[in-house]
Amino acid sequence: QVQLVESGGGLVQAGGSLRLSCAASGSSFRLTDMSWYHHQFPDQERDEVARIRLRGDTIYKDSVEGRFTISRDDAKNMVFLQMNSLKPEDAGTYYCKVHVWNMVLGDYEDYWGQGIQVTVSS
Repeated sequence: QVQLVESGGGLVQAGGSLRLSCAASGSSFRLTDMSWYHHQFPDQERDEVARIRLRGDTIYKDSVEGRFTISRDDAKNMVFLQMNSLKPEDAGTYYCKVHVWNMVLGDYEDYWGQGIQVTVSS
Protein backbone atom coordinates (compact mmCIF):
# COMPACT_ATOMS: atom_id res chain seq x y z
CA GLN A 1 0.00 0.00 0.00
CA VAL A 2 1.12 3.50 -0.84
CA GLN A 3 -0.25 6.58 0.85
CA LEU A 4 -0.16 9.98 -0.82
CA VAL A 5 -0.40 13.29 0.99
CA GLU A 6 -0.81 16.49 -1.00
CA SER A 7 -0.12 19.99 0.22
CA GLY A 8 0.32 23.52 -1.05
CA GLY A 9 -3.10 24.41 -2.34
CA GLY A 10 -5.02 27.52 -1.40
CA LEU A 11 -6.26 30.85 -2.65
CA VAL A 12 -4.25 32.96 -5.06
CA GLN A 13 -4.98 35.92 -7.29
CA ALA A 14 -4.97 35.49 -11.04
CA GLY A 15 -1.41 35.82 -12.27
CA GLY A 16 -0.02 34.45 -9.04
CA SER A 17 1.78 31.22 -8.23
CA LEU A 18 1.34 28.13 -6.12
CA ARG A 19 3.47 25.06 -5.58
CA LEU A 20 1.77 21.75 -4.95
CA SER A 21 3.58 18.89 -3.27
CA CYS A 22 2.74 15.22 -3.00
CA ALA A 23 4.58 12.83 -0.70
CA ALA A 24 4.37 9.08 -1.12
CA SER A 25 4.91 6.70 1.77
CA GLY A 26 4.61 3.00 2.33
CA SER A 27 6.78 0.00 1.80
CA SER A 28 7.96 -2.34 -0.92
CA PHE A 29 7.31 -0.01 -3.84
CA ARG A 30 9.21 1.89 -6.45
CA LEU A 31 7.86 5.01 -8.06
CA THR A 32 7.74 5.22 -11.83
CA ASP A 33 5.58 7.84 -13.56
CA MET A 34 4.09 10.56 -11.38
CA SER A 35 1.28 12.86 -12.52
CA TRP A 36 -0.99 15.69 -11.53
CA TYR A 37 -4.63 15.66 -12.56
CA HIS A 38 -7.21 18.42 -12.34
CA HIS A 39 -10.89 19.08 -12.58
CA GLN A 40 -12.75 22.30 -12.03
CA PHE A 41 -15.91 20.71 -10.66
CA PRO A 42 -16.44 17.39 -8.84
CA ASP A 43 -18.73 15.96 -11.52
CA GLN A 44 -16.13 16.48 -14.24
CA GLU A 45 -13.62 13.92 -15.41
CA ARG A 46 -10.10 14.52 -14.20
CA ASP A 47 -7.64 15.72 -16.83
CA GLU A 48 -3.98 14.96 -16.64
CA VAL A 49 -2.16 18.29 -16.60
CA ALA A 50 1.40 17.10 -16.14
CA ARG A 51 3.39 13.89 -15.97
CA ILE A 52 6.99 13.18 -15.13
CA ARG A 53 8.47 9.86 -16.08
CA LEU A 54 11.03 7.92 -14.09
CA ARG A 55 13.89 9.27 -16.17
CA GLY A 56 12.68 12.83 -15.80
CA ASP A 57 11.06 13.58 -19.13
CA THR A 58 7.85 15.54 -18.81
CA ILE A 59 4.54 15.91 -20.59
CA TYR A 60 2.11 18.79 -20.18
CA LYS A 61 -1.44 19.54 -21.14
CA ASP A 62 -1.42 22.28 -23.78
CA SER A 63 -3.26 24.77 -21.60
CA VAL A 64 -0.55 24.71 -18.89
CA GLU A 65 2.53 24.35 -21.08
CA GLY A 66 5.00 27.10 -20.22
CA ARG A 67 3.22 28.01 -16.99
CA PHE A 68 3.37 24.80 -14.94
CA THR A 69 6.46 22.78 -14.12
CA ILE A 70 6.40 19.27 -12.71
CA SER A 71 9.41 17.92 -10.86
CA ARG A 72 10.27 15.04 -8.58
CA ASP A 73 12.56 14.20 -5.71
CA ASP A 74 13.03 10.46 -5.70
CA ALA A 75 15.09 10.51 -2.51
CA LYS A 76 12.04 11.85 -0.71
CA ASN A 77 9.39 10.08 -2.83
CA MET A 78 7.85 13.40 -3.74
CA VAL A 79 6.43 15.10 -6.80
CA PHE A 80 5.82 18.82 -7.18
CA LEU A 81 3.80 21.07 -9.43
CA GLN A 82 4.94 24.66 -9.70
CA MET A 83 2.03 26.67 -11.08
CA ASN A 84 2.76 30.17 -12.36
CA SER A 85 0.63 32.77 -14.10
CA LEU A 86 -2.47 31.13 -12.71
CA LYS A 87 -5.77 31.74 -14.45
CA PRO A 88 -9.32 31.39 -13.12
CA GLU A 89 -9.77 28.26 -15.23
CA ASP A 90 -6.88 26.63 -13.35
CA ALA A 91 -8.99 26.62 -10.20
CA GLY A 92 -10.40 23.38 -8.93
CA THR A 93 -9.12 20.22 -7.36
CA TYR A 94 -5.70 18.80 -8.12
CA TYR A 95 -4.85 15.16 -7.59
CA CYS A 96 -1.51 13.50 -7.43
CA LYS A 97 -1.28 10.08 -9.07
CA VAL A 98 1.66 7.72 -8.88
CA HIS A 99 2.36 4.61 -10.90
CA VAL A 100 4.39 2.25 -8.76
CA TRP A 101 6.06 -1.10 -9.02
CA ASN A 102 4.81 -3.24 -6.17
CA MET A 103 7.79 -5.39 -5.23
CA VAL A 104 5.68 -7.85 -3.26
CA LEU A 105 3.07 -8.48 -5.95
CA GLY A 106 5.50 -8.12 -8.81
CA ASP A 107 3.12 -5.82 -10.65
CA TYR A 108 2.35 -2.16 -11.31
CA GLU A 109 -0.30 -0.25 -9.39
CA ASP A 110 -1.76 3.25 -9.44
CA TYR A 111 -2.45 5.31 -6.35
CA TRP A 112 -4.27 8.63 -6.03
CA GLY A 113 -4.05 11.42 -3.53
CA GLN A 114 -7.15 12.75 -1.83
CA GLY A 115 -7.13 15.96 -3.84
CA ILE A 116 -6.21 19.49 -2.94
CA GLN A 117 -8.15 22.64 -3.65
CA VAL A 118 -6.81 25.55 -5.66
CA THR A 119 -8.83 28.76 -5.87
CA VAL A 120 -7.89 31.52 -8.29
CA SER A 121 -9.57 34.88 -7.82
CA SER A 122 -9.93 37.17 -10.80
